[in-house]
Amino acid sequence: MSNQQLSRRGFAAILAAGSASGTMLAQDIPQNTSNAGQRRGPRPTMEPFAEPITFARAEVPSKVQPFPMTDVRVLSGPCVQAQQANLGYLHRLPVDRLVRNFRVNAGLETSAAPLGGWEAPDCELRGHFTGHYLSACALMHSSTGDKDVKAKGDAIVDELTKCQQKLGGGYLSAFPTEFFDRLNARKRVWAPYYTVHKIMAGLLDMNQRCGNKQALETLEGMAQWVDKWSAPIPEEHMQDILNTEYGGMNEILYNLAAVTGDDHYAAVGDRFTKKKFFNPLGLRRDELRGLHVNTHIPQVIGAARRYEISGDERFHDVADFFWYEVTSARAYVTGGTSNGEGWRVEPRRLAAELKLDAATTECCCAYNMLKLTRHLYQWTADPRYFDYYERTLLNHRLGTIRSDTGATMYYLSIVPGAWKTFNSEFDSFWCCTGTGVEEYSKLNDSIYFHDADGIYVNLFTPSQVQWAAKGVTLRQNTAFPEQPSTTFTVKTAQPAQFAMHLRVPWWLTSGGSVRVNGKPLEAFAGPGSYLTIVRKWHDGDRVEMALPMRVHVEAMPDNNREVAFLYGPLVLAGELGSTEGLGPKAIIGELGPDLKQHPLEVPGIRAAGREAAECMERAEGAELAFRTKGQSSNLRFVPFNAVFDERYSVYWSLA
Repeated sequence: MSNQQLSRRGFAAILAAGSASGTMLAQDIPQNTSNAGQRRGPRPTMEPFAEPITFARAEVPSKVQPFPMTDVRVLSGPCVQAQQANLGYLHRLPVDRLVRNFRVNAGLETSAAPLGGWEAPDCELRGHFTGHYLSACALMHSSTGDKDVKAKGDAIVDELTKCQQKLGGGYLSAFPTEFFDRLNARKRVWAPYYTVHKIMAGLLDMNQRCGNKQALETLEGMAQWVDKWSAPIPEEHMQDILNTEYGGMNEILYNLAAVTGDDHYAAVGDRFTKKKFFNPLGLRRDELRGLHVNTHIPQVIGAARRYEISGDERFHDVADFFWYEVTSARAYVTGGTSNGEGWRVEPRRLAAELKLDAATTECCCAYNMLKLTRHLYQWTADPRYFDYYERTLLNHRLGTIRSDTGATMYYLSIVPGAWKTFNSEFDSFWCCTGTGVEEYSKLNDSIYFHDADGIYVNLFTPSQVQWAAKGVTLRQNTAFPEQPSTTFTVKTAQPAQFAMHLRVPWWLTSGGSVRVNGKPLEAFAGPGSYLTIVRKWHDGDRVEMALPMRVHVEAMPDNNREVAFLYGPLVLAGELGSTEGLGPKAIIGELGPDLKQHPLEVPGIRAAGREAAECMERAEGAELAFRTKGQSSNLRFVPFNAVFDERYSVYWSLA
């Protein structure tokens, strides 16, 4: 997550490797039609951010809008299991312990026991998880209506406000301002702005989703302190400061400008534009090798937000090309990206990168890439963005939370022989613990979108959406992906005219079908598009969509003998034995699996190229499982998101 933590994980080697950064131009890269990057117009020839940045408001209208989270509910299945496990964890965390370090820093008395891990009193990131927790409370209240999490969020806001008032000047953190003095002096410090950003984002979520007015007042005080701190700093020195992780300060300040109508906050946000990162992206060059992944994705989310409130095409191009390059050139079959928290090799060299470290695909990266994807999707309503979103949600996010405890992961390793490791209850509080409690509080936020005339169905999960403007409720009943179909039922007091846009996913290569009130439609749509049904809908109308799935193979871009197996959108993992013999310390509280301590020889699969799919057959029984055939030792395969307490492999060498 941070430079301090990375040094413990050997990240210096990544930075050294990146000193001779590999560069690729967009026109040198074959277009991957499964991804939706627009990359409009000719490639710029001059650095787009060479001149000083000035802000002028000109909001860009979105082509589609998400429904309010309060109008969408998940009803059953894996999303509800993850949501309820996360809700239990939120309930168990005590307010007094979450605000303890803030009170100590402000000189206020407290008898609360300190938390451990990254929230310990001597950890320089202390306070970051409390910000994540505020966002999670606000999101969970919107998703479920749970009153207890709202009350806990309100109580934390009240405590933080007291601390801010005691400190004076708008400053609010769980550590002293001396951290920012060290940042300004370019002395070693662990990410003070990353932590402040999380607190500010949590306050904004409590204001916008829970109506807490005090949260907005406290947030504005923090923003005003940031303004006073950054205003006197010369441009050249500020750019040097930005070489230290700063989270998503640009995004939160742009969001605050949009909420308050005060454009000065956006001007402050512009000070956090890291030009040496944005300029290559604006020129459509991949110079990502050697960068720490999760400290840069939030900066791009900020660029996307800047485009939305200003119409400045430079920021559009940064977000657009970055998304395209990460999803098409630096993402594994699960949708996850990063290795040892960095991009360590040139683009499209994933097989080579996978051999460097078992610490692949940090969970924060998946969270932030999904967040970025939602922005880009709303600009165009291109369903191919949700091909990536679905892949990452199903295979990475829903596979990294334990339904029994709500514990989440840091690294989702996809190195052969790996296993899943989880946070402890009160002694981890990694960055990924924070994004985890947010992720599983908002699983209803991207299923449905709408424009003035239609509803867009992007994810297949049991759920219900109320469309107040049309007086319509749409209910989705499905056992997908265990069953290859879904059904929509319209509820309306009176007939309503609108379009229903059903996403036809990239993996649906064997053809699908739709019935309306039992009558089959004669036409269907191709993968990566929408099937649109326009009609006057009546109460009780039913739409049944068949989504046939098959086993298929996806090879590494730099080695077609290294492959993964998928069933429809689901990545399949081969089971390699229980983790029981590893001991609890190898599973709880560890960032990822230590394969050097517990090596395992993983067999290859005897097959040829894409014909490898033919060596897989459905296993007997109701459970979604497969077995290899024709091998010296046949293995059982299950969806990767269902693998727990088991060693596994996702990628296989073809013999």
